[in-house]
Amino acid sequence: MAKKKKSPSNSGTIVLNKRARFDYSIEEKYEAGLVLTGWEVKSLRASKVQLTDSYVLLKDGEAWLIGVHITPLQTASTHVVAEPDRARKLLLNKRELAKLFAAREQKGYTCVALALYWKGSRVKCEIGLAKGKKQHDKRADEKSRDWGRQKQRIMGRG
Repeated sequence: MAKKKKSPSNSGTIVLNKRARFDYSIEEKYEAGLVLTGWEVKSLRASKVQLTDSYVLLKDGEAWLIGVHITPLQTASTHVVAEPDRARKLLLNKRELAKLFAAREQKGYTCVALALYWKGSRVKCEIGLAKGKKQHDKRADEKSRDWGRQKQRIMGRG
């Protein structure tokens, strides 16, 4: 019997950025590694992280994760100076970086962090190439979601 692969969205998820899916329409997704220090990994294991206002900065041929707040644990080492809001480097290969740089040059595209999750013993960041939604797009999405819920209620009764 073949083993099923676990998808990153339902197992090992540390944190999701629900606000990004509401504010942006996601065109493409990429999986990136994350350069972390020891205390940050311990805080991630305790889910002490906020991803809400984060974005990806593309600069000098590298990708940086900006705006992620990792709260230091009380039990963290006393000789380490913890910076909860520092910029963290994303690890992507050259082809992925080239695609992101080319897409960023197009009008209206941005890179946002969608999720942080465990893949084995490593932390991965799911980033999305996104385009901002207008107010009427957000309303249409909300209407379709509400209609889907109503359909499920109706079908469940019948």
